[in-house]
Formats: sequence, C-alpha cells, structure tokens
Amino acid sequence: MQSAVESVSPTKVKLTVEVPFAELEPSLASAYKKLGSQVKIPGFRPGKVPPGIIDQRIGRGTVLEEAVNEAIPHFYGQAVEDNAVRILGRPDIDVTEFTDGEKLTFTAEVEVRPEVTLPDFASIKVSVEDAVASDAEIDEQIATMRDRFAVLQGANRPAQTGDFVSIDLVATVDGEPVEGASATGLSYEVGTDGLVPGIDDQLVGMSEGDSRTFATKLVAGEHADQVADVTVTVKTVKTKRLPELDDEFATTASEFDTLDELRTDIRERIERVKRLQQGVEARDKALEALLAAVELPLPEGFVATEVQWREQSIQSQLDQYGITRDAYLESEGTTEEQLTEEIRSGATEAVKAQLVLDAVADAEEIGVAQDELMDQIVRRAQRSGVTPDAYAQHMVEHGHLPDLVAEVRRGKALAHVLEAASVTDASGNPVDLGKLAEDAGAGV
Repeated sequence: MQSAVESVSPTKVKLTVEVPFAELEPSLASAYKKLGSQVKIPGFRPGKVPPGIIDQRIGRGTVLEEAVNEAIPHFYGQAVEDNAVRILGRPDIDVTEFTDGEKLTFTAEVEVRPEVTLPDFASIKVSVEDAVASDAEIDEQIATMRDRFAVLQGANRPAQTGDFVSIDLVATVDGEPVEGASATGLSYEVGTDGLVPGIDDQLVGMSEGDSRTFATKLVAGEHADQVADVTVTVKTVKTKRLPELDDEFATTASEFDTLDELRTDIRERIERVKRLQQGVEARDKALEALLAAVELPLPEGFVATEVQWREQSIQSQLDQYGITRDAYLESEGTTEEQLTEEIRSGATEAVKAQLVLDAVADAEEIGVAQDELMDQIVRRAQRSGVTPDAYAQHMVEHGHLPDLVAEVRRGKALAHVLEAASVTDASGNPVDLGKLAEDAGAGV
C-alpha cells in the first residue's frame, strides 16, 4: 500500500491511498465467506459454496464491492498512522479507481487538529476576588442564626410587616367557593408575598378578630386569571422576639462559649468558602486568558458536531419536562435566533478549549493514571447514585471511557497552566492555590 497526504486547509487534509490488488485478497476471501453463508444453493452447505458459484449466482461485482467496503477502513487507518495524521471525526471517502484485478485507489478527506502555538504560561496573569469576610457578612450569618432561635409572642397591636399571623381564608368567584382556596388557622408571615396577590396590603393594620374582603386575580387552578373575592380573618398576631446577642446566645446556638469565638469561627468559614471560590474563579479566568492568547482555525465539522450535541441535549431536557421550545424561549426571554447564536458561540468556545488543552497536555506529556481515572469514576458514580462498577460498565458499554480520559487529561492540563500563571487577589496579594486542597478537605 502507498499513501500520500496533502493539506486542503489548516484544519483538513486529503489522503490518497493506492492498494495493489494482491493486498485485497484477504478481504476478497472474507467477502466470499460472508456472502456464501447468506445464500442457499442446492448441493452446498452454507459457507461452503465455491467462489465460482457465488460469482455466477450473486455476481463478481457484488463480491468486489463487499471486499472493498471491508478493506477501506483498514487501509485508511494504516494511511493515517503512516502519515501521522491527527484526525478529528469521520472521513469523506471517495473511490477514484478500481477494476477487477487492478489496484484500488481512494481518497479520504478528514478534519485534523490544527497546529497550536502555546504562550508562555508564566505570562498569564489572573486577578480574583479577595477572600476576606466583611463584618457585614458575619453579621448577616449571625442574624440568620438569631432568627432560627427566635420565639413568637403575642403582639397586642395591629399586624405589621414581618409579623406572623394565624388567618382564615375563603375565596369565591361569582359567589361560589373556589375549591382548594380556603384555609383555617393558616400561619403566615406578613410581607412574604406567599399567598394570593394583595393579601399583604390587607393584613397590615389588621388586629385579632378583624375581617376584610378584597378582590384579587387568581394565579392558578381552574379559575386562574379570574377575579375572586377573598375574605381574610385574623385569628392571632404574633411578633418574633430575637435572643439577645451575647455569650449566652453563642452557647445556645453553637459549640462556642463566647460571641467572639462564634464570630471568629464564622469568619474562618466564610473565608474558607471564598478561597474555594477563588480557585474556581482562577481556573475559569486562566482558561479564558489562555484561549485569548491562542489564535487557531477551528474545524467546522467538529464545531458542527458540538452544536448538534448541544441542540439535542436542550431538546432532550425539554422533552423530559414536557416543555415546548416556544415556552422555553419565552421563559428565558430570548428568541430562536439568539438561542442558536448562543449555542454556536458556546460550542465554538468549547471546541477551542478542547484543542488548546489537548495541545498543552501533549506539550507537557500529561497522562492519566489508573487511580486518577478511578477517582473520577467513583466521584461521578456517587453523584449519579450508582456503584462505581456499574458506572464504569456503563461508560465502557457506551464507548464513553475515552471521553472521560480526555476530560481528566484536559483538567490536569489546565491545572498545569494555572500552577505556572500569576494569580493575585483584587488587593494585589498573591493567592496560594495550594491551600485549596486543605480547604476542600476541611469542608465548608
């Protein structure tokens, strides 16, 4: 076999392959055996029909076609290997010359990985948010804790926003009660807008025993969008009494003896979370900076495949939840054209990221160890609620294992870039990303 490669574009090549007829003999024998097992000829057992008889009954042309179809993938793969072509996707094959007894010539146009010129990773500079807890953030968490330990007590006054009231509700449309729109002894926090529209305005200023009737448009049920008369009766009005903010509260609400100790712990927890967020932000910005520093042509077919996968993924989710595409577009406040552009833009960015990170992994000779792959399988299995063995078997059966290996490898490549990059916080302080492992292990 002889082969040659020529560049069609920066992302596509054409292989020309010539195969002497003698090298097709194994495929011819296989074709005769396959076709012979499919025909029934009196006097011959299946699979034992002589080639000459098959030629007479089925035709030599059919045999040659079967042989060529079987041979081309083998010789194409050999040509790819011989010419060190880094293919992407499936080839477009065209048989240009073939006659019985003569050589087979075919061409294969296929997209390839473009050449990637990588920047000096040390030149990548990333700035992330500060990982400092403000007093306001600490106060907010303290306030949430106080709210959990609050007690309700009688207000002895008209209801105000933030009070808890016990109410009876009755809704009617054209004088008829609305099914499912009545309640007795319902506990409700005034101002949360969690019942029928307009009820908060009515409740403010009402005292125990007061009743009011008001008109409102129903938002759900068989009377949705119809105007109903709603009568609300206040049974009790209670207000929240927050615990005093002192050491006694710290002892009650936590394992700490003093309020200062509690505040210190909250500060450490917030800052640990923020350091983890710094890591995510640094990773995303490092990838963004890396892609911005690399110019390369993208294989259109590869991008189109990614677009198609994303389209199918969206449609599958819509079908799963019984949502029409028009309803989805309306809920997202977008148009079909805008969604199409968003999908293509995301696909283009994803393809570029894959190609660039693969180039980084190649340049740095990054591989994936068995324990690293198993760690990912275990993590994903836990998220999916299945055993690692079942998850791994599913990946193998559906041919997804190479994709997982590639994804893990790209993650390691990005980690390598991030390690070499300069990462500082908004205040200009260097960020120690090595501390992330400690924070992740300590929990939040």
